[in-house]
Amino acid sequence: MSTDTDVLVLGGAGVDTIVYVPELPLPFADSYMIRPGIETRAGQTGDFVALGLSALGLRTHHLDVIGDDHEGDLVRAVHRERGLAFTEVVLPGGTKRAVNLVSPDGRRLSLYDASRSQEGDRFPEATVRALAAGSRHAHVCITHPCAHALPVLRETGLTVSTDLHDWDGVNSYHEPFAYQADVVFLSTTALADPERTMRQITERGRAEVVVATAGAEGAYLLADDDITHIPAVPLPAPAVDTNGAGDAFASGFLYGWLAGRSPHRCGLYGAVTAAHACTVPSTRTAPLSRDELHSRVAQLESETPVHPVPADAGGRG
Repeated sequence: MSTDTDVLVLGGAGVDTIVYVPELPLPFADSYMIRPGIETRAGQTGDFVALGLSALGLRTHHLDVIGDDHEGDLVRAVHRERGLAFTEVVLPGGTKRAVNLVSPDGRRLSLYDASRSQEGDRFPEATVRALAAGSRHAHVCITHPCAHALPVLRETGLTVSTDLHDWDGVNSYHEPFAYQADVVFLSTTALADPERTMRQITERGRAEVVVATAGAEGAYLLADDDITHIPAVPLPAPAVDTNGAGDAFASGFLYGWLAGRSPHRCGLYGAVTAAHACTVPSTRTAPLSRDELHSRVAQLESETPVHPVPADAGGRG
């Protein structure tokens, strides 16, 4: 089958207002003087994954619901400026938005405007089918209304990936994504027992690979019934912001996976792209390029050979 798109990204388009705060948690006060300032820019999880994949040379198409509003104009502009194909479904609820509080050490607290998602929102089935017919793979964000598109994607025969972010392993909202994807990413942040949740995903669903990212500790990879540890790689510059690091990891991993690389090689690609993302301020969009990725991997391997590390992920966060 002829394809025009390597990865169809569904959902996750939106706008963030970035606020740099002196610390997190932020103590109560009547007011704060904020430096370097407050800035609003387009870019949420789907935008970051799509831009990251495109920077790595994959033909990428992004589909989401947005509003006929100022925030929607910002989303349209960033896709247009980066030459990234974008199909929009305009709905009255408006474009998704959030406020991100970012501390000096790069940690982030996100406040999402839940009023922008409506229970009845849907992607037109014909649109999903048409875009899927010309694609190799679909990455589905957990934003509304992506869950309703999962059965259609499965019918078309596409492989599917998703990122559950800070799922606790219990919230039923995440289950359709967790159990219908071939590649599943999630964070260990809210998991009491990461290994148990990772194995639950493969036992109840169809995932071939599950990756649980653990920040500075690296990540845990479940593939072929074995769990190994993916070490974090040294940052190429000081950390300024962790916003988008998980999305960068997913884009790097998928770049390798779609090229037929081993799961652990894909994990190394993800670790390198995530490390780069931590050095980029939230107010900028500068994903790692394919040449930069391979150069950085070659440099790391010349310094220290990278091998899979057996891991007991249970209880780690």
